[in-house]
Amino acid sequence: MTVDNAAATATFRPTMLTRRKFVACAALLAVSGWAGHTLISPAAAQGADQGASAFIQKLGNDAIATFSDKSLSRDQAIQRFRTLLYAGFDVPYIGRWVLGRYWNSANEAQRAEYQKLFEQLIVNTYAERFVEYSGETFKITGTSPAGEADTMVTTQIVRPNGPPVNVSWRVRKAGADFKIIDVVVENVSMGVTQRQEFASVVEQNGGRIDGLIQALRQKVGRAG
Repeated sequence: MTVDNAAATATFRPTMLTRRKFVACAALLAVSGWAGHTLISPAAAQGADQGASAFIQKLGNDAIATFSDKSLSRDQAIQRFRTLLYAGFDVPYIGRWVLGRYWNSANEAQRAEYQKLFEQLIVNTYAERFVEYSGETFKITGTSPAGEADTMVTTQIVRPNGPPVNVSWRVRKAGADFKIIDVVVENVSMGVTQRQEFASVVEQNGGRIDGLIQALRQKVGRAG
């Protein structure tokens, strides 16, 4: 069976590509994920909340500082974006979760190529928007436990020429570090949206991950 390229590419709708959503999550395509089942004490939970809040604040400050540096070349901006992406998000986990049940049916070669293409899709998709910073700021408005081990950090993106955007970041402690595992923009999960779109592409190609890989190749400009 040949891959239906038209079907494969048609499902990449611009749902996540608006400037509003880019500003909200700084191009950080994220995933919904649920914590492990380790119970934590109220004191530990409070400490985790504070650590998660400080992590989001620093990441936001670093992003704003980078976005506002107009002396960067395009290549430098893209590299800085990639660094920020990996500093804030567990990208391999994101890729696996977004692929969903199809990850288990993919072979090692397909998984490896998919992960590379997925990362490049994020970088390519938001590279142009990455250098379009125009004075946005953000503020943390609260924290709350999420599940048994995660923290939801709520923020508001303040724009000079538009209404503020409400963004919630689900943060998980990973060893001594924190990683964002979900971003909810105005009550819409970015990860769930992307997962649905990828599943649709796979289903349109007979349940074969090769259809999604071909679509990703086309999106990032790589030959199949």
